[in-house]
Amino acid sequence: MFAVMKTGGKQYRVAEGDVLRVEKLAASAGERVQFNEVLMVGGDTLTVGAPLVAGAAVQADVIDQIKGEKLIHFVKRRRKHSSKRTKGHRQQLTLLRVTSILASGADGSGVKAAKGAGSAPKAAASAAAPAGMSDLGVPETASDADKIAEAAAPGARPANLLDAPRDGKADDLKKISGVGPKLEGLLHKNGVYHFDQIVAWGPEEIAYMDDRLSFKGRIERDGWIEQAKKFAAEQE
Repeated sequence: MFAVMKTGGKQYRVAEGDVLRVEKLAASAGERVQFNEVLMVGGDTLTVGAPLVAGAAVQADVIDQIKGEKLIHFVKRRRKHSSKRTKGHRQQLTLLRVTSILASGADGSGVKAAKGAGSAPKAAASAAAPAGMSDLGVPETASDADKIAEAAAPGARPANLLDAPRDGKADDLKKISGVGPKLEGLLHKNGVYHFDQIVAWGPEEIAYMDDRLSFKGRIERDGWIEQAKKFAAEQE
Protein backbone atom coordinates (compact mmCIF):
# COMPACT_ATOMS: atom_id res chain seq x y z
CA MET A 1 0.00 0.00 0.00
CA PHE A 2 1.17 3.52 -0.72
CA ALA A 3 -0.14 7.02 -0.11
CA VAL A 4 0.44 10.53 -1.38
CA MET A 5 0.54 12.95 1.54
CA LYS A 6 1.09 16.66 1.90
CA THR A 7 3.23 18.49 4.48
CA GLY A 8 5.23 21.70 4.46
CA GLY A 9 3.73 22.72 1.13
CA LYS A 10 5.14 19.62 -0.61
CA GLN A 11 3.70 16.26 -1.64
CA TYR A 12 5.35 12.89 -0.95
CA ARG A 13 4.60 9.38 -2.25
CA VAL A 14 5.28 7.06 0.70
CA ALA A 15 5.01 3.41 1.68
CA GLU A 16 5.53 1.64 5.00
CA GLY A 17 9.22 1.58 5.98
CA ASP A 18 10.18 4.58 3.82
CA VAL A 19 12.58 7.10 5.31
CA LEU A 20 12.11 10.68 4.15
CA ARG A 21 13.01 14.25 5.01
CA VAL A 22 10.26 16.83 5.38
CA GLU A 23 10.06 20.48 6.42
CA LYS A 24 10.78 20.79 10.15
CA LEU A 25 8.00 19.53 12.43
CA ALA A 26 7.23 20.45 16.04
CA ALA A 27 8.20 17.02 17.37
CA SER A 28 11.12 15.35 19.14
CA ALA A 29 13.13 12.31 18.14
CA GLY A 30 11.27 9.13 19.06
CA GLU A 31 7.79 10.68 18.82
CA ARG A 32 5.12 9.29 16.51
CA VAL A 33 3.19 11.79 14.40
CA GLN A 34 0.27 11.49 12.02
CA PHE A 35 -0.16 13.27 8.68
CA ASN A 36 -3.85 13.79 7.99
CA GLU A 37 -3.53 15.53 4.62
CA VAL A 38 -3.61 12.45 2.39
CA LEU A 39 -4.37 13.09 -1.27
CA MET A 40 -4.35 9.49 -2.51
CA VAL A 41 -4.26 5.96 -1.13
CA GLY A 42 -3.23 3.07 -3.37
CA GLY A 43 -3.19 -0.69 -2.97
CA ASP A 44 -5.72 -3.26 -4.11
CA THR A 45 -7.90 -0.26 -4.98
CA LEU A 46 -6.97 3.33 -5.70
CA THR A 47 -8.72 6.10 -3.75
CA VAL A 48 -8.24 9.69 -4.88
CA GLY A 49 -9.26 12.49 -2.54
CA ALA A 50 -11.31 15.55 -3.38
CA PRO A 51 -8.92 17.00 -2.40
CA LEU A 52 -8.26 14.78 0.68
CA VAL A 53 -9.17 11.17 1.35
CA ALA A 54 -11.61 11.18 4.27
CA GLY A 55 -10.36 9.24 7.29
CA ALA A 56 -6.97 8.44 5.73
CA ALA A 57 -3.62 9.22 7.37
CA VAL A 58 0.07 8.40 7.33
CA GLN A 59 1.83 7.67 10.62
CA ALA A 60 5.59 8.04 11.05
CA ASP A 61 8.25 7.97 13.76
CA VAL A 62 10.56 10.97 14.10
CA ILE A 63 14.15 9.80 13.76
CA ASP A 64 15.92 13.15 14.20
CA GLN A 65 15.89 16.89 13.53
CA ILE A 66 18.50 17.61 10.86
CA LYS A 67 19.71 20.27 8.43
CA GLY A 68 19.74 19.96 4.68
CA GLU A 69 22.69 20.51 2.36
CA LYS A 70 24.16 24.00 2.27
CA LEU A 71 22.69 26.07 -0.51
CA ILE A 72 24.70 28.95 -1.96
CA HIS A 73 22.81 32.02 -3.11
CA PHE A 74 25.07 34.08 -5.36
CA VAL A 75 24.00 37.38 -6.87
CA LYS A 76 26.08 39.37 -9.33
CA ARG A 77 24.74 42.55 -10.85
CA ARG A 78 25.87 43.75 -14.26
CA ARG A 79 27.05 47.33 -14.59
CA LYS A 80 27.00 47.83 -10.83
CA HIS A 81 30.78 48.06 -10.31
CA SER A 82 30.99 44.28 -10.08
CA SER A 83 28.61 44.17 -7.11
CA LYS A 84 28.11 40.62 -5.86
CA ARG A 85 26.79 38.88 -2.79
CA THR A 86 27.08 35.32 -1.50
CA LYS A 87 24.82 33.86 1.17
CA GLY A 88 24.66 30.32 2.52
CA HIS A 89 21.62 28.55 3.94
CA ARG A 90 20.86 25.13 5.43
CA GLN A 91 17.18 24.31 5.67
CA GLN A 92 15.95 22.74 8.91
CA LEU A 93 14.33 19.36 8.25
CA THR A 94 12.81 16.43 10.14
CA LEU A 95 13.90 12.86 9.34
CA LEU A 96 11.01 10.35 9.48
CA ARG A 97 10.33 6.65 9.06
CA VAL A 98 6.84 5.77 7.85
CA THR A 99 5.31 3.15 10.12
CA SER A 100 1.78 2.71 8.79
CA ILE A 101 -0.76 3.95 6.26
CA LEU A 102 -4.38 4.16 7.38
CA ALA A 103 -7.01 4.04 4.66
CA SER A 104 -9.69 4.91 7.23
CA GLY A 105 -10.24 5.50 10.94
CA ALA A 106 -7.51 8.14 11.33
CA ASP A 107 -9.69 10.32 13.56
CA GLY A 108 -9.67 7.74 16.35
CA SER A 109 -6.01 6.68 16.14
CA GLY A 110 -4.91 8.76 19.15
CA VAL A 111 -1.65 9.78 17.46
CA LYS A 112 -0.89 13.51 17.54
CA ALA A 113 -1.16 15.38 14.26
CA ALA A 114 2.08 16.51 12.61
CA LYS A 115 2.49 20.29 12.68
CA GLY A 116 5.14 22.59 11.33
CA ALA A 117 7.66 23.96 13.81
CA GLY A 118 6.35 27.51 13.37
CA SER A 119 2.65 26.69 13.58
CA ALA A 120 0.39 27.31 16.60
CA PRO A 121 -3.29 26.58 17.18
CA LYS A 122 -5.42 29.62 16.38
CA ALA A 123 -7.18 29.41 19.75
CA ALA A 124 -3.85 29.58 21.59
CA ALA A 125 -2.68 32.49 19.47
CA SER A 126 -5.93 34.35 20.15
CA ALA A 127 -5.63 33.71 23.89
CA ALA A 128 -2.07 35.07 23.88
CA ALA A 129 -3.00 38.24 21.99
CA PRO A 130 -3.45 41.30 24.22
CA ALA A 131 -6.81 43.05 24.35
CA GLY A 132 -7.28 45.23 21.28
CA MET A 133 -4.98 43.04 19.17
CA SER A 134 -6.03 40.82 16.29
CA ASP A 135 -4.91 37.18 16.01
CA LEU A 136 -2.05 38.43 13.82
CA GLY A 137 -0.79 40.74 16.57
CA VAL A 138 -2.01 43.91 14.86
CA PRO A 139 -4.02 46.60 16.70
CA GLU A 140 -7.64 46.44 15.53
CA THR A 141 -8.21 50.22 15.65
CA ALA A 142 -6.17 53.42 16.00
CA SER A 143 -7.47 53.90 19.55
CA ASP A 144 -6.45 50.33 20.40
CA ALA A 145 -2.96 51.08 19.08
CA ASP A 146 -2.73 54.12 21.38
CA LYS A 147 -3.90 52.10 24.39
CA ILE A 148 -1.40 49.32 23.70
CA ALA A 149 1.47 51.80 23.26
CA GLU A 150 0.47 53.55 26.48
CA ALA A 151 0.36 50.27 28.41
CA ALA A 152 3.82 49.35 27.13
CA ALA A 153 5.38 52.73 27.93
CA PRO A 154 7.87 52.81 30.82
CA GLY A 155 7.43 55.01 33.87
CA ALA A 156 4.13 56.42 35.07
CA ARG A 157 1.59 58.42 33.08
CA PRO A 158 1.46 62.01 34.36
CA ALA A 159 -1.76 62.68 36.26
CA ASN A 160 -1.98 66.27 34.98
CA LEU A 161 -2.44 65.57 31.26
CA LEU A 162 -5.33 67.48 29.70
CA ASP A 163 -7.81 66.88 26.90
CA ALA A 164 -7.59 70.55 25.87
CA PRO A 165 -5.71 73.71 26.99
CA ARG A 166 -7.11 75.62 29.94
CA ASP A 167 -9.30 78.57 28.88
CA GLY A 168 -8.78 77.43 25.30
CA LYS A 169 -5.27 78.88 25.11
CA ALA A 170 -2.08 76.85 25.32
CA ASP A 171 1.29 78.19 26.47
CA ASP A 172 3.97 78.69 23.84
CA LEU A 173 5.94 75.53 24.56
CA LYS A 174 8.36 76.40 21.75
CA LYS A 175 10.06 78.74 24.22
CA ILE A 176 11.67 75.66 25.74
CA SER A 177 15.05 75.05 24.11
CA GLY A 178 14.85 72.09 21.74
CA VAL A 179 11.07 72.22 21.30
CA GLY A 180 10.01 73.14 17.77
CA PRO A 181 6.58 73.15 16.10
CA LYS A 182 6.63 69.39 15.49
CA LEU A 183 7.56 68.51 19.06
CA GLU A 184 5.05 71.01 20.40
CA GLY A 185 2.39 69.24 18.34
CA LEU A 186 3.42 65.90 19.87
CA LEU A 187 3.17 67.40 23.35
CA HIS A 188 -0.34 68.67 22.59
CA LYS A 189 -1.29 65.25 21.23
CA ASN A 190 -0.18 63.71 24.52
CA GLY A 191 -2.13 66.20 26.65
CA VAL A 192 0.62 68.73 27.49
CA TYR A 193 -0.32 72.38 26.88
CA HIS A 194 1.16 74.37 29.78
CA PHE A 195 4.52 74.96 31.44
CA ASP A 196 3.19 74.10 34.91
CA GLN A 197 2.31 70.60 33.68
CA ILE A 198 5.96 69.97 32.81
CA VAL A 199 7.15 71.45 36.12
CA ALA A 200 5.16 68.81 38.03
CA TRP A 201 6.86 65.82 36.34
CA GLY A 202 9.05 63.51 38.39
CA PRO A 203 11.47 60.79 37.15
CA GLU A 204 8.65 58.31 36.39
CA GLU A 205 6.62 60.89 34.45
CA ILE A 206 9.74 61.99 32.55
CA ALA A 207 10.46 58.36 31.53
CA TYR A 208 6.87 57.98 30.33
CA MET A 209 6.92 61.19 28.26
CA ASP A 210 10.38 60.38 26.85
CA ASP A 211 8.93 57.17 25.45
CA ARG A 212 5.77 58.81 24.11
CA LEU A 213 7.73 61.57 22.39
CA SER A 214 10.42 59.18 21.04
CA PHE A 215 13.18 61.46 22.33
CA LYS A 216 14.95 59.36 24.94
CA GLY A 217 16.72 61.49 27.55
CA ARG A 218 15.96 64.79 25.85
CA ILE A 219 13.76 66.18 28.63
CA GLU A 220 16.55 65.93 31.21
CA ARG A 221 19.37 66.66 28.77
CA ASP A 222 17.82 69.96 27.65
CA GLY A 223 16.62 70.88 31.14
CA TRP A 224 12.90 71.12 30.32
CA ILE A 225 11.85 71.19 33.99
CA GLU A 226 14.07 74.16 34.88
CA GLN A 227 13.09 76.04 31.73
CA ALA A 228 9.39 75.36 32.33
CA LYS A 229 9.71 76.68 35.93
CA LYS A 230 11.20 79.91 34.61
CA PHE A 231 8.50 80.47 31.97
CA ALA A 232 5.70 79.50 34.37
CA ALA A 233 7.01 82.03 36.93
CA GLU A 234 7.04 84.76 34.28
CA GLN A 235 3.34 84.19 33.64
CA GLU A 236 2.34 84.69 37.29
